[in-house]
Amino acid sequence: MVQSLNTKIDLTVKATFFTAFTEYGQIMIGDKAFEFYHQHDPHKYIQIPWDEIDYVIASVLFAGRWIPRYSIQTKRNGTFNFASKEPKKVLKAIRVYVDGQKMVRSLGFFNVLKLAFFPKKNKK
Repeated sequence: MVQSLNTKIDLTVKATFFTAFTEYGQIMIGDKAFEFYHQHDPHKYIQIPWDEIDYVIASVLFAGRWIPRYSIQTKRNGTFNFASKEPKKVLKAIRVYVDGQKMVRSLGFFNVLKLAFFPKKNKK
């Protein structure tokens, strides 16, 4: 069994981790790290210490009424995509441990199209 990094758990929520396949399990947010544990396989887990997190990127739709998924970008190991039952509670619990400047919204659909067709010109 895997040893948790946390000594105190603030929130536990059912969640989905998106890789090539979707993995179902639980997110545990505590005083030391963000952790995801697989529902059936104890060898599939993710533990991200708070000091390793570079950005938390949330996909916000309908003026904040719906957050379908969020990503955690780490300093060394890339980006991890998650969805959960209560994303607002998860993001509020993460905000306790991560600076608010590191929590950002992802670009919307039309903003991505605008950047694709009208790229910004470099000013020299």
